[in-house]
Amino acid sequence: MSILDNITQQLQDSISQFEAPARTVNIGHIISVGDGIAKISGLSQVMYNELLEFANGSMGMALNLEEETIGAIILGDYVDIEEGDLVKGTGRIVEVPVGDALIGRVVNALGQPIDGQGPLRTTKSRPIERIAPGVITREPVSEPVQTGIVAIDSMIPIGRGQRELIIGDRQTGKTAIAVDTIIHQKGQDLICIYVAIGQKRTQVAQVVATLEEHGAMEHTIIVVASASESAAMLYIAPYAGCAMGEEFMEKGQDALIIYDDLSKHSWAYRQVSLLLRRPPGREAFPGDIFYLHSRLLERAANLNPEHGGGSLTALPIVETQANDVTAYIPTNVISITDGQIYLEPDLFYAGIRPALNVGISVSRVGGAAQSKAMKKVAGKLKLDMAQFRELQAFVQFGTDLDEATRAQIDRGLRITEVLKQPQYDPIPLADQVMILYAVTSGYMDEVPVKEVSAFQNDFLRWVQQRYPQIGRSIDKSKDFDDETEQALRKALEQFRASDPTKSWYMPAAVA
Repeated sequence: MSILDNITQQLQDSISQFEAPARTVNIGHIISVGDGIAKISGLSQVMYNELLEFANGSMGMALNLEEETIGAIILGDYVDIEEGDLVKGTGRIVEVPVGDALIGRVVNALGQPIDGQGPLRTTKSRPIERIAPGVITREPVSEPVQTGIVAIDSMIPIGRGQRELIIGDRQTGKTAIAVDTIIHQKGQDLICIYVAIGQKRTQVAQVVATLEEHGAMEHTIIVVASASESAAMLYIAPYAGCAMGEEFMEKGQDALIIYDDLSKHSWAYRQVSLLLRRPPGREAFPGDIFYLHSRLLERAANLNPEHGGGSLTALPIVETQANDVTAYIPTNVISITDGQIYLEPDLFYAGIRPALNVGISVSRVGGAAQSKAMKKVAGKLKLDMAQFRELQAFVQFGTDLDEATRAQIDRGLRITEVLKQPQYDPIPLADQVMILYAVTSGYMDEVPVKEVSAFQNDFLRWVQQRYPQIGRSIDKSKDFDDETEQALRKALEQFRASDPTKSWYMPAAVA
């Protein structure tokens, strides 16, 4: 038999033995399409949130399951999709890739890379929607997330597994707090996920450039659903980011996720809901708008060791209009979260940055999420600052003040200066403890208010050169014991006596 005959025989045998397995495919066709929404007939076996495949290769998600039709949102380009096109059910819930391969990358709401650095090297994925961990799997929040921002770490501490809202008008420094927190995690054990919802691409590019400049992209994932994308992509973006964070949490690691911002997320969901003909409620939002954010934020948790021992901390951002924290979406998110950081425009324009309103801001976890060192030096700081702000408003009427009130106002002015902080310059815990101890113990009372910042910078440099063991002791033990306090007192007195040319000079004998 020739070689040709042999090949022919093998082909004939292969053809005769070939069996095409019968496969049932759930198929429907489009009745109407427009504005990123498709109404589909058929698809009788479809599930809620199931991934659908359109004729042009775009994907969609089933949201409305009605008797005769399916309402689906189109994830991606919908220009080529027309009435009559076939739609195929995939049998899979919408999912995104997860794992260490995403760290340092910029991805869209479907987890597809958009940073030009090639495909993701991961085969693992998770559904974007998941039921939040139950009470039995959680344990109380006890470890702090150090933001590097003195005002927050001292007065409104954030714990691992907490949900702390950042709220304020536009351009008051909300994103700046989030970016500073990410930068401060460099070299630490916290993986950060920044979800940009409805922002301009130029703004997102600036955030990425800032994080790269400070070496923070090494521990950060950025999920982008920009203003130029469809409302459907904006709607799923925070859930996609949360799924990425949960992967680290369940492996026993700690993760931090920032949703910037949930106001735009709620607007996108309102748009999708109205296009799907869902009945509108207050401010035209659908009736389940509260559930939209509660099922997202409840997924932040501090798991107990039996269930992995990891944590996912959420920092949602909400934008207010004209300081109105009583509006619909702000009150919804305030009631879901474990506290809020309120940024006030008046303080921002007065040069107090971060523009933290101490009276309205609160952390419902409180001292449980603070290190012992910070708790000792900043225990009364929040109350003192709230009282100072009230007294400051009272003083504007020109009333004569007694000595105690005048001293309290003078101390408050210096604490305010210490709490001011430039952007992209987070301060380590040891430095925060030392400078807060100095100002609350009266070592800055003679320093002119305008020179408080200079005193702070000079002292921290000086103490790092002369007494580095003080900072090392605080960093190692996270405590501020009597021995460390005595060493810090001695260092402060020596520093004030070290340079007669400075306004804070005080001879050691007098001190």
